[in-house]
Amino acid sequence: MTNETGKPALPSSRPKRRLTDMSGRLGEMPPLKAAFVVLFVLWWLVLAFFYLFPGVDVAASRAFFEKTECEPTSALAAVCGIFPISQDKALGLLREAIFYLPIGLGIFIIYRLVVVLSHHGATYDGKGARRLLAGLTSLILGPGLLVNVILKEHSHRPRPRNTDFFGGDLSFVPAGDFSGACGSNCSFISGEAAGAGWLFCYAVFLVPDRYKLLFSPPLIAVALASPVMRLAYGGHYLSDVILAWLASVIVFIGTLYFFTRNDTAGSKND
Repeated sequence: MTNETGKPALPSSRPKRRLTDMSGRLGEMPPLKAAFVVLFVLWWLVLAFFYLFPGVDVAASRAFFEKTECEPTSALAAVCGIFPISQDKALGLLREAIFYLPIGLGIFIIYRLVVVLSHHGATYDGKGARRLLAGLTSLILGPGLLVNVILKEHSHRPRPRNTDFFGGDLSFVPAGDFSGACGSNCSFISGEAAGAGWLFCYAVFLVPDRYKLLFSPPLIAVALASPVMRLAYGGHYLSDVILAWLASVIVFIGTLYFFTRNDTAGSKND
């Protein structure tokens, strides 16, 4: 290809300029806002990946599935088996504890808010109060409303253990496909993984500085282990747990930015 002068045309630099302009605009944003934008775009990219390549979900669940011989009364060519980890009682108790941990911390946030709001004048920590309000609001909006009330009740995606790939009787549908046969409390997306994503943000943003070294590492470990457990249990696909975890982080960061966008850098943290 040549330009009007007959000389070879140089490759267009417009795509590079767009990327540079985009990164420049992100760099000009407050950190929380930039993180929200980047993670929001990432969420949709991850969803698109799992929708286009549904075999990744099936392969990830299959790694935790153990086939068994079908009963004589089972349908011909049916797949029978279990997710062995789901039979472990000790892990079951651990899962129950992790399930209720975000709720317990939500109640603890309310207590901390009452303490903060009981102060007046020079001892009142307005920035701390706004961060706590952001944490409580994000727990309600993210794992509460977005995940458990909206998506899990209307996505219709059967859980792995309910599909014909893993001993169930329902057909598999990819992430983002709302045409499945699940009636309620469905697989897309994981409520417990959403709670784990919120736990991660709590550990990073809401644990008081003087307690971070003690409490943040175990909270982060739990926040990373819980989604893996849901996958291993056959309760959710890989896409369900990744997207749920990310969704709560996005809601938390967006809510925190909304509540603290007028604060100056370096807030007091109890």
